[in-house]
Amino acid sequence: MLPVETSASVGLPPPPLRRRITILGVAIDAVTEAEAVARIAALLEAGGVHQICTVNPEFVIEAGRNPEFAAVLARATLCTPDGVGLLLAARYLGQPLRGRVTGVELTRRLAALAAQRGYRIFLLGAAPGVAEAAAQVLAREAPGLLVAGCYAGSPTPRHEPFLQQMIRAARPDILLVAYGHPRQDLWIARNQERLGVPIAIGVGGTFDYLAGTVPRAPRWLRRLGLEWLHRLAHQPQRLPRIIDAVPRFIWHVLKKNRRTGEQRNRRAEEQKSRGTEKQKNVAT
Repeated sequence: MLPVETSASVGLPPPPLRRRITILGVAIDAVTEAEAVARIAALLEAGGVHQICTVNPEFVIEAGRNPEFAAVLARATLCTPDGVGLLLAARYLGQPLRGRVTGVELTRRLAALAAQRGYRIFLLGAAPGVAEAAAQVLAREAPGLLVAGCYAGSPTPRHEPFLQQMIRAARPDILLVAYGHPRQDLWIARNQERLGVPIAIGVGGTFDYLAGTVPRAPRWLRRLGLEWLHRLAHQPQRLPRIIDAVPRFIWHVLKKNRRTGEQRNRRAEEQKSRGTEKQKNVAT
């Protein structure tokens, strides 16, 4: 492995002080893309085992009905905001995020970091052959990238001993897992300690986008926050999930804001009442 460099020597900002906001009970790190990469770089330098979750509104809804998944998100070292719905909800709730960190762009930037520092990456998940195709794209974009391995595999527990053995033998520094939520995140939580991989990240459909098996939305659609609509057009099988999650998410955010407003009004009334009572006492 190449000598460890500082964040400044490879053009990364220093890791930011941790600031988290909570949306419907799920804590999310208020980081930009560059800050997320800088924080992961610092974690790699510091050692230890860390799980990174790329959170979107579907994660938040799933966490509300799946205590095991909620616990995984709560224990994660870093939860990045992946999804324009989170940005809109955070702004509406009066605690804005600093930007969106998509799984695709985070993966690309981590591949560049790995190539610069000599870290090894392993791509696990997606359909057979997709991880290999995605790895080829990353290797072209980041010359010198060390790909420790690629495998489709399965998130079912009966396959875990085989995958553990394979990944341990490959000795990656960064493990990218593309099984979709919550399976990928639960799989990482169950297996990471046995794997000994410093950084493990659930990246959802990232391999499909990189490999070109699912076309990514044009940049202008992504800027408008409509990438989900483009994805739905090319993956109509996602419609039931979106119908289930998006209205629920919007409803719960609206309800949360209403409750917060009512609580603020009650506190204001209580303070006003205490002030009035104090004035009466002074007058007497």
